Amino acid sequence: MKYGMKTLVLSVAMLVGLCGGTCLGGITSGQMAPVFSLQDVSGTHYDLTEMKDKPMIVLYFFDAQSRPSQEGLMSLDQLAKRYADADLRVWGITLSTKSQVKAFVDRAHPGFPVLMDHGGVSDLYEARLITPTVCVVGPGLMIMDYFQGGGKTTEIMLVRLAERTLQRKQTMLAKAISDEVVKKNPDNVKARTVKAYAALKDGDLDEAEKSFKALSKKPGKGEVLGKEGLAAVYAKKGKTQKALTLALEVEQKAPERAYVHVVKGDLLFSQNKKKEAEAEYKKAVQKQSAEPFQKALAYNKLGRFNASIGKYKKARELYDQAVELDPYYIEATSNKGMTYEKEGRWSDALQAYRKALTLNKNDTFAAVLARKAEEMLAVQKDIAQKKRIDKLVKDLAARYRKQKKSDKLPQDTWTSRPMVMTFVDFQEKGGLAERDGFSTVLTTELSEKLNATGRVKAVERVIVERLLEELNLGSSELADPETALRLGQVLAAKLIGTGTLFFLPDGTLLSMRLIDTETSAIPKVVTRHFDTQASLEKEIATLNRELLKAIVEKYPLQGFVVQATGNKVMINLGSRQGVVLGTRFEVIEEQEPIKYKGRLLRGAPKAIGAIEVVRVEPDLSYARVLNQDRPFKTDDKVREKLADLVAMETLHGAP
Repeated sequence: MKYGMKTLVLSVAMLVGLCGGTCLGGITSGQMAPVFSLQDVSGTHYDLTEMKDKPMIVLYFFDAQSRPSQEGLMSLDQLAKRYADADLRVWGITLSTKSQVKAFVDRAHPGFPVLMDHGGVSDLYEARLITPTVCVVGPGLMIMDYFQGGGKTTEIMLVRLAERTLQRKQTMLAKAISDEVVKKNPDNVKARTVKAYAALKDGDLDEAEKSFKALSKKPGKGEVLGKEGLAAVYAKKGKTQKALTLALEVEQKAPERAYVHVVKGDLLFSQNKKKEAEAEYKKAVQKQSAEPFQKALAYNKLGRFNASIGKYKKARELYDQAVELDPYYIEATSNKGMTYEKEGRWSDALQAYRKALTLNKNDTFAAVLARKAEEMLAVQKDIAQKKRIDKLVKDLAARYRKQKKSDKLPQDTWTSRPMVMTFVDFQEKGGLAERDGFSTVLTTELSEKLNATGRVKAVERVIVERLLEELNLGSSELADPETALRLGQVLAAKLIGTGTLFFLPDGTLLSMRLIDTETSAIPKVVTRHFDTQASLEKEIATLNRELLKAIVEKYPLQGFVVQATGNKVMINLGSRQGVVLGTRFEVIEEQEPIKYKGRLLRGAPKAIGAIEVVRVEPDLSYARVLNQDRPFKTDDKVREKLADLVAMETLHGAP
């Protein structure tokens, strides 16, 4: 009888190992994980419900006295300790006695909690008879993977975990887990594939190319996966023909593979062959053979295509399918929010962005878009503010149609007016970006950062968007410099920022120009490449500093001395014009012109002293005298003293 039971258990374990961690009995991928609360040997409670907002937790059921049962667990422990930033959470759960658990903890010193189970939790997870049993729980406590048995099943589990880690963009940990598997089994094609894709996602194209080439030399599945990956590498390197040739080879050798059609679709879209691109994306979602993250990408790209032509409902269905395949696919989740945003469904958009932030609270796209959605919802709820904006937009639209400027030129041409600036959405060209909303994120972030300096006032984003909607102006119309200029004049903006975003295989190229709405001059042109691996937050902060520097250098604050008494000076510039505490001004004196051969030659104004602002009010400031060649008097001119860039950033609070 005992022999029969043992044979049965071994048979079940072999079956699970062969199915690669799909399910056993009532535990299936996609269902909610049974919740529980257990204690470790020191009496500390661990409640699974408290993990619902965590991206991933590995529940590892093991025997504290069995080394084979602990093999995978100790591998995970070493990785978790080595890559602490990757936030690999593991809970060991065991039916072993307290003394056995204590002995294990004292011997192994694990970095994870070891929880003592009296049978209930192991029964819930069907882990009483077979150890190890591993359950990978994802966002919202959803079961993603389930494995039982050691040996080969442990290897399968680690590869799947490497894939999940890659989906979370924890590329270093994904490489490390893959390496762990390859050390023990150099012929594990899937582990080597994950490692190569981790290099690709990291932007290390040479390393990815090397890894995929080595893989492509292995017969059978290795050759297919290697050439498939190489096609993606060459597409990112801009070697279009090489990429297409390899994609065709994969199609012929493995016609059921999906990913090469995504690669082809991207290349065709960048060539403006949009119908052909759509056909390739459709093939990608129809074919079944692909890694989960590859298939998710296919659904996302087809969703992006549908969203680009206004089919938002269809796009959302495709984004949902992408997330079902890859719960960590934050791009598809925020893309779904963008479809709601374009329909004016701000509450639904905010819900999508917040869901994306639960996967990564530091995601710049989701964070900026969520703030914008919150502002739009606040406007909708504030009746008085909504009426004010509605009226203002109607007036501005009428002025635009009549080509009437919102302000008359001032009689005082020396004193600086408030430096008002506005951005309009940039025209998008090139390939089909994996993520929607780059233009919105860029202009929103720049507006907020420039506003925060106190030196520049950016027009409220809601007003700009409502005006564009009222005038029915899209990015193609705004690409016309004359249209952008007229819009800036109507908004009483001294400067308008506009340009183009070119989506390339290796990132995004920004071409931005600032236009002076009074003179039509272009005081600043910016060309910047946003690498796919770079921190978008840091890149935008750097761009903000560059713009601020250009504005201060081109448009220094100018004004007059109103009163001067001893060491104190009042000037006719305040916070509305961009003065902040610590701003320094030169007091200047115009020089008498020199008559030479019938012409009057004017020299540059002479600096006769300097002042530093110590108190700021809306329309005036008080300053202390730093130095003076003569006593200052009413109507002396003042001009902002241009410090070096570092001092200027500190002065204006630039990030």
